[in-house]
Amino acid sequence: MPLLHVNGISVPCKAILFDKDGTLLDLMEMWGTWAESVLRDMETHMALIGAGFTGDKNLLLGTVRDAKGRITGYDPGGPLPMATVEQTYGILAWQLYAAGVPWNDAIVRVMGIAKDAMNKLRERRAARPLPGLLPFLAQCAQASLRLGVVTSDESHTTAEHLEWLGISGYFGAVVTRDRVVKGKPAPEMAEAACRELGTLPEETVVIGDSNADMQMGRGAGLRLAIGISSAAGTAEHLADADTVVRDFTELTVSV
Repeated sequence: MPLLHVNGISVPCKAILFDKDGTLLDLMEMWGTWAESVLRDMETHMALIGAGFTGDKNLLLGTVRDAKGRITGYDPGGPLPMATVEQTYGILAWQLYAAGVPWNDAIVRVMGIAKDAMNKLRERRAARPLPGLLPFLAQCAQASLRLGVVTSDESHTTAEHLEWLGISGYFGAVVTRDRVVKGKPAPEMAEAACRELGTLPEETVVIGDSNADMQMGRGAGLRLAIGISSAAGTAEHLADADTVVRDFTELTVSV
């Protein structure tokens, strides 16, 4: 059985499950840009109806801005890295509803704003892998590890993003939020991925950047839950991780 080496320990495993946003790809490169576009268009839209955000607009998605007002980071425990598409629509639509827009119209308007922002990403194919990801995936393939993706994103956009990164061929299972009844932190996504990969939970490792990933792994009985936190000193949100790394350069595989 292949060995996964991380932080001084060697763990035998047959499969690895990866979260997508913030794990396979740089979250800020994609969703930070998307959030900037969405919040700007929301602000413009609300100004046209004589309204403004209820409270701090950064709290809507958990964004962090610099002195010039540019989005430079995010709350790792907030909606941007963790919310489903439907939850995000609800957060944004509530702002329009509070400004007097009927709920169904608010949802339709938010969906249009979000679609426009996504189309801008598609024009740029805005996806950048985390440091060390591509060599690590190559190591996994060489060791015949079975790989899967478990993400709160939807099927269509997930397929696009994996294609943009050029890594679609590595994964034998891709379990998205629209394929399960209960999303993270429930164990269903990990359980489904294990079934599709033909591995037992105790032979499987999960890697993710949110505590929901860690809780999903624990709930499914996976062998190890590895948290990714790119900045030093910001791993408090990964309370249920078995171990934490900065990126994939800290992971190796051997046979």
